[in-house]
Amino acid sequence: MGKTLLKNGKIVNEGVICEVDVLLDGDTISKISNDISDSNATVMDLEGKYMLPGIIDDQVHFREPGLTHKGNISSESRAAVAGGITTFMEQPNTNPQTTTIKKLEEKFSVANKTSFANYSFLFGGTNDNLEELKRLDKNACSGIKLFLGSSTGNMLVDDEVVIENIFRNTEMVISAHCEDENTIRENLAKYKSEYGDDIPIKYHPIIRSEEACYISSSRAIALAKKTGARLHVFHLSTGKETDLFRNDIPLEEKKITAEVCIHHLWFSDKDYQDKGTLIKWNPAVKTSTDRETLWQALLDDRIDVIATDHAPHLLSEKNNVYTKAPSGGPLVQHALPAMLEKHLEGVISLEKIVEKMSHNPAKLFQIEKRGFLREGYFADLTVVDLKAPWQVSKENIYYKCGWSPFEGNTFQSKVSHTFVNGHLAFSEGKLSEKRNAKRLTFNR
Repeated sequence: MGKTLLKNGKIVNEGVICEVDVLLDGDTISKISNDISDSNATVMDLEGKYMLPGIIDDQVHFREPGLTHKGNISSESRAAVAGGITTFMEQPNTNPQTTTIKKLEEKFSVANKTSFANYSFLFGGTNDNLEELKRLDKNACSGIKLFLGSSTGNMLVDDEVVIENIFRNTEMVISAHCEDENTIRENLAKYKSEYGDDIPIKYHPIIRSEEACYISSSRAIALAKKTGARLHVFHLSTGKETDLFRNDIPLEEKKITAEVCIHHLWFSDKDYQDKGTLIKWNPAVKTSTDRETLWQALLDDRIDVIATDHAPHLLSEKNNVYTKAPSGGPLVQHALPAMLEKHLEGVISLEKIVEKMSHNPAKLFQIEKRGFLREGYFADLTVVDLKAPWQVSKENIYYKCGWSPFEGNTFQSKVSHTFVNGHLAFSEGKLSEKRNAKRLTFNR
């Protein structure tokens, strides 16, 4: 790859925005300083654009193996890179599920051959794989994933004894999907008795209710406090849950952390009328008041991470009646532009976006030499242009499923360049066919 010298850009890093040059040498950031010169480097004039540490998405579903008609590691990592995401952590509810060390390493083997972005995976906990989980090396992958409430796939962990044993038997971060299954089943039965399978989508956030979320997340947090486990609650969707989390200590000292996803920050229950099942997620998109409170908690640091929960399905699948339409949607290509839109609206600073989408995932999962623009770190960079309007359309969507809940939306900012380990993987709308992704390593 040689050397690349990025000039006339502004870095957004560790709470500071400043105009500096950045020299990339192979897969590493070699130097960050003013007025760098290197006769052996290819010079790129960024013309005032902003350089961010590569975005790290701690929750994606890339559908490989077994569900590759929806997406695969190759297709969805390409879309991620086009959206400025240089690193992803993929979830275990594939087919077969990633619940054995053998299946985990098989996924790593696929990613090694096909991924365009840096990668790691979460190991799925179940009601009956505790012994396998105990054998898992703490540096082998991102962490443990528990579905404490059913979702796409069949990985519900509902044995309380097993859950406590998992909490007591791992040093790794336990990432949890928190929805109370009994509450959901009761709510669903009520609406099925009235509407059959064709339940109006507006009832989705009532079926997968605030109560269902709060019961599950509060129980998980109580158990984490009891056992001393390291718990990360995925995709908060209710304002009520935000009071369960602290902002009076640094992230490095927190043992219980939280994540919010793009769709819960962007959409509300008012959008079901127009978007229908395209915005059917688990947990559900809820009220505008919930959305506002999630934003408040994100900005005051009760919520630590922004992610996507990227989960593609075919349109033919999403367009089924309520009970047959799967939950989830594609987001990795449009997550950063959506957040930049909120920046331009005055909702969130660039520094805070970088903190929640780059710095904090790296800290939380103890990722080695990523998530920051620092000399000696891997050269993962996302370059954004805040004055480059574009409209999301089928012609510029990279997801294998071919659609986006943002179709028709005009963003004022775009990702202009993405570097993955020093390689220019995306440039002005064009993806490189060369891959330079690496398996994540950890400092634990």
